[in-house]
Amino acid sequence: MTTLKFRLTVSVIAALAIGVVVVASMLMRQAETDTLASERRQQVNQSVRTAAVLSRRVIDLQRGLLAAAARLDRWTMADGHRLDHFVESNAVLGEMFSGIFVVATDGRMLVLNRDGALTHPTTSLANREYIQRALKEERVVISEPVTGRITGEPIIAFACPLRDEHGVYGVLGGSIGLASRDLLADLVEDDDSGSLLIVADRHGHILAHPRPAALLASIASQTRLAEAFRAWVATGSPVEPTGLSLPQREEIVSVSGVAGTDWVVWRAASENDLLAALRAARRNAFFLCAALLAAMSLVMLLLLAWLLRPLAKLGQRAQHLFDGTDPHEGWPAASGEIGRLAQVLRHVGAERAQLEAFNDEVLKKLASVMSAAPIGIAFTRARRFELVSAELCQILGHSEERLLGQPVEMLYADPAHYLAALEQITPAFEQGQPYVGELQMLRADGRSFWAQLRGRPVDRLKPDAGAIWTLHDISDQVAARLRLEWSASHDGLTGLANRTVFQRRLQQAFEARDSRPSASVIVIDLDYFKPINDAAGHAAGDAMLKAVAAEISRQVRAGDLVVRTGGDEFALLLECCPPATGLCIADDIHRAIVGITLPWQDEVLRVGASLGVAALSAETESVDSWLAEADAACYQVKRAGRGAVLAASPARLTLVAANKDPAGTDHDHPGIDPALASR
Repeated sequence: MTTLKFRLTVSVIAALAIGVVVVASMLMRQAETDTLASERRQQVNQSVRTAAVLSRRVIDLQRGLLAAAARLDRWTMADGHRLDHFVESNAVLGEMFSGIFVVATDGRMLVLNRDGALTHPTTSLANREYIQRALKEERVVISEPVTGRITGEPIIAFACPLRDEHGVYGVLGGSIGLASRDLLADLVEDDDSGSLLIVADRHGHILAHPRPAALLASIASQTRLAEAFRAWVATGSPVEPTGLSLPQREEIVSVSGVAGTDWVVWRAASENDLLAALRAARRNAFFLCAALLAAMSLVMLLLLAWLLRPLAKLGQRAQHLFDGTDPHEGWPAASGEIGRLAQVLRHVGAERAQLEAFNDEVLKKLASVMSAAPIGIAFTRARRFELVSAELCQILGHSEERLLGQPVEMLYADPAHYLAALEQITPAFEQGQPYVGELQMLRADGRSFWAQLRGRPVDRLKPDAGAIWTLHDISDQVAARLRLEWSASHDGLTGLANRTVFQRRLQQAFEARDSRPSASVIVIDLDYFKPINDAAGHAAGDAMLKAVAAEISRQVRAGDLVVRTGGDEFALLLECCPPATGLCIADDIHRAIVGITLPWQDEVLRVGASLGVAALSAETESVDSWLAEADAACYQVKRAGRGAVLAASPARLTLVAANKDPAGTDHDHPGIDPALASR
């Protein structure tokens, strides 16, 4: 069992066995997955087809009622004999419904024809919801599943209002017994294959089931559908005519809404029944593979025993390679790999002692240097690791054995970063210059970190000689730098850009006005915000500012700039935005802010907003004048009563300035120009 031929045999057979088992398992698992996916699609399609058939039946019933209602006039309703004759002689409705009835506008049932038997019950249906809806909405109404007043059995009723030019004068109705499955005949099933099909309403009450005892029960009581029903309810109980698949252990469940109603078709098929044949085939395949591998093991063992006879002699000679014997005598006469191995061993015997002594000395010196270094060090050749320090292994989380011989690309978080680094490293090395860069790299556990990488070629004239690299973890420094950069350009409360970014972007848009479409700036000043701070506290004010910032951001494009300029003031820069579009966006933002309702303790907090809009044009003198136009328009709104959006113009800027003294006191209160205000 310790011989090479036995181990080779075991290794080859083990590899074959593992390969066969893995491939067979993957194929069978894929087959099971594909089978289940195909069955799910088929189940959804069947649910959709069943729902379509049921929808057509419902439409036919509604059309039948409408056609009959068109022939039932007021005079027939008023004449009992004529009404009885009408109901009794309507064979089409008699075939479509198990019961036909006529109800007066006060809810009294005038006549009932059930299974051909004409009666005049004194029952009142005035409190039936579907009768009330039919009279009120003047359209055909389908009832929820109810218990019949006459039969005491579960039914579904169709109610069609009778009306003429003078109004509604009664209801013509038809009932369908759920127990007899008049409407749902041949749609429900529970066959030997294990499939189940039922129909329920949007509340989950069963309208049709292979077992009549389950009628009107909840689908949650069905073991095969309980999990799927909970998932359906969790998604909002969609009545989806296009069908959908729902999760259920060991079942394939699909549902489809019945168009024109709030009914849902439910189908369930057992996964175990579908996969039984595949699992049996898998067991048979494994047994066959085991027998085949056993036979191959025996053949492989005999073949290797014959082929490896010279190897035994080679092993005996190699044991005396360094005991002082002549290195050129005693080797077996063999060809192929064994012969070449004998030649190699002859050369090794002569050179090994000298080479090992030299290598030991070099490696000791290099190991001392690398172990003493406080940073990661590596030597690479052909972009693969050949030497690594202990500190580098600790930084990367890899063992030395894992790194040696591996491509350096494995350390880069993004292949694009590796290619970009090569574009800088190659010319630097060709010029004999070191490379220094900051890059994102990967640890063994998959986490990325920022590293400062330094490298220098061993010999500029010999690229194949390799390169020496040092690596230092600078994640903390980079994170601190990024935090400082972010805080310098953003508002700490809302996360929006601050006034510095706003001024820079305004200047860029102003300078590019000749080459880009027009831009608009919007200034927003919240109304009634101070009372929130005063009454509910600053925490409520901060929450409201965050809500306003979120609503503003939702109304604009990803490239637009939303800024908190200070306090309860915000601003927007809409680049490549015509004036009319900017005014529409401002109007949307105003509605969004006014629509904010912030629950706070026992109150609901609201704010208003006044908005000024200024478009960038060829006449705009500077960024300050552009922003001043928007501020002036916003100020005009505040003076005129708040809560509006106003577009600015150069004339308006003069008007506002004329109505303010140096202290900012208003002398008059002109209204908003209707031609410039959007609200």
